[in-house]
Amino acid sequence: MKIRIVSSKKDIDTLKPNEKAVHLAFRASNLDFLGLMQKAPRLQLIQIPPSYRKTVSKTVGAFLEMQGVALIEGDVWGHRKDLDEYFMVPDEAERAIKAMTEKGVAPEEIAAEVQKTSKMGRALIEYIAKAEMAA
Repeated sequence: MKIRIVSSKKDIDTLKPNEKAVHLAFRASNLDFLGLMQKAPRLQLIQIPPSYRKTVSKTVGAFLEMQGVALIEGDVWGHRKDLDEYFMVPDEAERAIKAMTEKGVAPEEIAAEVQKTSKMGRALIEYIAKAEMAA
């Protein structure tokens, strides 16, 4: 899974229409969320830093939910946008998540286990596990 890093309002204009996951590395306004959805209509996941969560209005949360877009908290540890505009979920983490979901392990338990070996946030791991269970 790859997550597009959006570090400024200007980056929204560079999104491809088929983007499925983004990490907002700036404090987005309601209009930014709307622009994001217009530019990338297939979006399924928006990740924001925990400190920005309080600034996201309930209206935006409801709008994203109606569009089928998950809004989660988290950071992309160790990522440098000057080297790559995407954060890649490590293959070993994806394999571990898939193996545990096939065994019927709960997403919360999967997150606790995978967090020990990767620098991924709990919410992202749980999102991937739930998506894997739904597939």
